[in-house]
Amino acid sequence: MNSAKILPGLFNTTGQNLPCNIYIVNPKIALVVGLISISIFPVLVKWAPVSGITSAFYRMFFGFILILPYVFLTKKFTWPARSLWLPTILCGIIFASDIAVWNLSITLSSVTQATLLANLSPVWVGICSFFFLSDKPKSAFWAGTIVALAGTVVLIGFEHFTEMKLDAGFSLAMLSGILYAAYMLLSKLVLNKVDIVSFMTINMAASTIYLLAICLFFDQPLLGFTPSVWSVFVVQGLICQLIGWLALNYAVQKMDAKRVSLSLLSQAIVSGLFAWIFIDEQITLQMIAGGVIILAGIAITYQTKKQSPSAEKTNDGGY
Repeated sequence: MNSAKILPGLFNTTGQNLPCNIYIVNPKIALVVGLISISIFPVLVKWAPVSGITSAFYRMFFGFILILPYVFLTKKFTWPARSLWLPTILCGIIFASDIAVWNLSITLSSVTQATLLANLSPVWVGICSFFFLSDKPKSAFWAGTIVALAGTVVLIGFEHFTEMKLDAGFSLAMLSGILYAAYMLLSKLVLNKVDIVSFMTINMAASTIYLLAICLFFDQPLLGFTPSVWSVFVVQGLICQLIGWLALNYAVQKMDAKRVSLSLLSQAIVSGLFAWIFIDEQITLQMIAGGVIILAGIAITYQTKKQSPSAEKTNDGGY
């Protein structure tokens, strides 16, 4: 698929929650593109033996640098209303905090525990939506969430689930899931009023500055890498951050944040496939079974009752 035709379709430059008048991308396709793009990140991290926080910083830094030529050449960037400056910057800080906290939780516990607990984010999204938003989760969402989370336990391994320890790593992994849920909900509200390119530019600028401060505070290495490591950083910024989150933010803007959050559970499946293809990590029958259950859970959330024509006209879900 031609990325030159995908990306302009993701760029809403009117400042309103309206599709671009040149290219219109199905938000479900954007969700798949974004999912694939961010799922290769763990493999790239394996290829670049550097600090996880350093890797996160350069992912945001190069994503920000690479979006600037488009912003300057097309002059599509528009400052949001003053009342939206803080929420937009806060989205960047929350997103960066999620990355930093998740990496720290791995160092204090294990990848398995951190991944499983971070995958609770759809539950937090649903709970927050239930208490604070008018769009309450339907029964299909809760049913699909339970099935998908069960599939995550199967994929990762039930023995790892039972061996969890209530320590600092556990707490940080839980916090990572909560931060991710907060980002999904807040970005949904902001993207209803701010175009995607402007949102991403401000978001990544705030994340880059914030992660740089974290790297300096924790004395993380920032220079002296080999050319191959620098190339991995650039690929992370271009594919995992810029293309991936332009697509995902478009999906968040057009779709229900709860469904997008739950759909991202399938990232574990796609990342596993990439690891199998590129770094020869083993795929077991247990992992395949878990992946099938996760996809079944996600499919359940997309089962909705048929709406009347009048209801469909008022539905702004975009799909």
